Amino acid sequence: MARIAGVDVPRDKRVVISLTYIFGIGNTRAQQILAEAGVSEQTRVKDLTEEELNKIREVVDSYKVEGDLRREQNLNVKRLMEIASYRGIRHRRGLPVRGQHTKNNARTRKGPIKTVANKRK
Repeated sequence: MARIAGVDVPRDKRVVISLTYIFGIGNTRAQQILAEAGVSEQTRVKDLTEEELNKIREVVDSYKVEGDLRREQNLNVKRLMEIASYRGIRHRRGLPVRGQHTKNNARTRKGPIKTVANKRK
């Protein structure tokens, strides 16, 4: 396995697909990285030379990926919660943040149903 940005990328897949295993790199950015490094998208990771791997690592290091990106996202959410903005309050309560309806749906965000049946007297 080749290590890029602290992540073991799969050896048997094409390079453009393997790069997407790194948090913060999608398909488009993987294509941009390979274009900058001058590496063909069709080559497999196991066929890369050490020189090509080093070029890819240098280009990936110029982007914010993995731990730094996760940390920045968490700090952004914390900031929203601290200033008590609408989005921060939604994050705090565990409700959908982007304006979705919650009357019928949003089960993934709201969690399992916690209702208790009425007791007859």
